[in-house]
Amino acid sequence: MQFTSSIVALLAATCAAFVSAATFNVTVGDGGELAFNPNQVTAAPGDIVNFEFHPINHTLTQSTFATPCSPMAGGVDSGFQPVSATDTSFPVFSFQVMQATPLWFFCAQTGHCAKGMVFALNVNASSPNTFAKFQSNAMGGAAAATTAAVAGSGYGSSSSGSAAPASTSGATGGSAATSANGVGESKVVSAGLSVLALALAAVTLL
Repeated sequence: MQFTSSIVALLAATCAAFVSAATFNVTVGDGGELAFNPNQVTAAPGDIVNFEFHPINHTLTQSTFATPCSPMAGGVDSGFQPVSATDTSFPVFSFQVMQATPLWFFCAQTGHCAKGMVFALNVNASSPNTFAKFQSNAMGGAAAATTAAVAGSGYGSSSSGSAAPASTSGATGGSAATSANGVGESKVVSAGLSVLALALAAVTLL
């Protein structure tokens, strides 16, 4: 009974973490601006970051601090997200933060990174690697700007190991939602609550 109680306590703690996870919403190219808004987020492991894409065609592509405008091998990549100027709903690319390591991103559309369209996650305030310096390096041509995102990289294994598989919801026009693991944010929460409910039911039957 004591062993079972310990399992239930562990499951409850795990599920509580899912339930309390924060969600951050970032717009990409809203109002025609070549910008992520906000351009940086501080998130805890388990939190969800949603990127809503606006016209005309942008990406969220992971890079490194040293090479702001070049895709990181195996890094996060939303792929291009074309959106019509007449669309009223927009595609959303989401991922779950897995650790507090600083991560660096840019838009891989031609010329956008060089105009400062970059994003950072969990910038270390005590580090010399600031967001302002990252953006300045991008605009100053510290790395050659890419003209295309890395095709099909998705969430491969990377040195950062920082993000769970992503999901992308379709824009207006009937494109289907896709998910690398079939579990989006709401399903994760529901699954966690279901596990807890089943565990408590099992204890009741003991």
